[in-house]
Amino acid sequence: MIGIFNDSFPPVMDGVAVAAQNYAYWLQKKVGHTCVVTPDCPGLTSEGHYPIYKYKSFPIPFRKPYRYGFPYVDRKFLSGMQQLPFELVHAHCPFSSGSIALRIARQQHIPMIATFHSKYRQDFERIIPNKYIVDYIIKNIINFYEQADEVWIPQAEVEETLREYGYKGRVEVVDNGSDMLLEDDGRDWQPEARRELGIGENENVFLFVGQHIWEKNIAFVLEALERLGDMPYRMYFIGTGYAAKEIAQLVIKKGLGNKVKLLGRITDRQLLKEYYAAADLFLFPSLYDNAPLVVREAAAMKTPAILLEDSTSAGIIRNGWNGFLTTRSTADYAMLIRELVCNRERIREAGANASKTIAKPWSGIIDEVIDRYKSIIDRKCVYCV
Repeated sequence: MIGIFNDSFPPVMDGVAVAAQNYAYWLQKKVGHTCVVTPDCPGLTSEGHYPIYKYKSFPIPFRKPYRYGFPYVDRKFLSGMQQLPFELVHAHCPFSSGSIALRIARQQHIPMIATFHSKYRQDFERIIPNKYIVDYIIKNIINFYEQADEVWIPQAEVEETLREYGYKGRVEVVDNGSDMLLEDDGRDWQPEARRELGIGENENVFLFVGQHIWEKNIAFVLEALERLGDMPYRMYFIGTGYAAKEIAQLVIKKGLGNKVKLLGRITDRQLLKEYYAAADLFLFPSLYDNAPLVVREAAAMKTPAILLEDSTSAGIIRNGWNGFLTTRSTADYAMLIRELVCNRERIREAGANASKTIAKPWSGIIDEVIDRYKSIIDRKCVYCV
């Protein structure tokens, strides 16, 4: 059995949770014998595709809907884990789920892969004012990755973050995919999506999808939009997070209430797909993200993103060809938006190129993953699949 371990899983929606979900779905479909291990949370169900083994958890204060997992006090869960004959475990998180994956790998003498997805230092610096404590936590995180048989990153630029944290081992780049790919039939999906959502065909529409946390640079987006006061547009924010109420207040304070809508969390992937398709530009000036899945999802729907130069996320963007880059100035960001909506052909060309170069189907990604799994299992001389 292959185990996919992560501390978040739908209905908790973030990029890593969606990646873990697609790993589990496609592995189960292609090779079977796949399961998910994750903290319990309200609304978590297996939907019949693969088994989900969940352990006790509690809400994380100020980080709704995330959960603290406590697997080692859940005797029923631990007993069940001991009965499962794993061939390989894949941890997408270094915390509670990752510790269980590492324990199983040691007990059953099987390989463990660990994917490094997130900039954890920024998360801890926000809530812990003591630098030495944060350094200690980061040291433990790196210790976890050093015990893996292989460490994967979803984008080459992520290696820089790992090295900054102190990791000295080898890394392998394994891309994330997208479950929102369009059929390549030359069809323009935007008008249809706009009709479904009640959006005018010629309106300027911008989109942000992701956690509503200040680390995502959402205040930057709002400051840029404030500079476009004379321009008609609709801006949609999709997601939830600890800063959602403060963001809503900032929207009102800046007088953007008639143009900016906070839609909250959307778990319906088809509805989310329509918003991606309806948008002209995906606004994502985050310096926090490593390899954001949402940029790939937008690209899949032919919606190019505007990112910041020298951000880790920007590594997949060729400025002006499959997306757009600006400096870390809200004035420059707003100016580029204004220039692009006056030249929609540039947007269409970048969107078409983004869909061809950035968005890859999960089915193909998992074919590569399966080959890698087989190789590492063979090297470990445990089982053959």
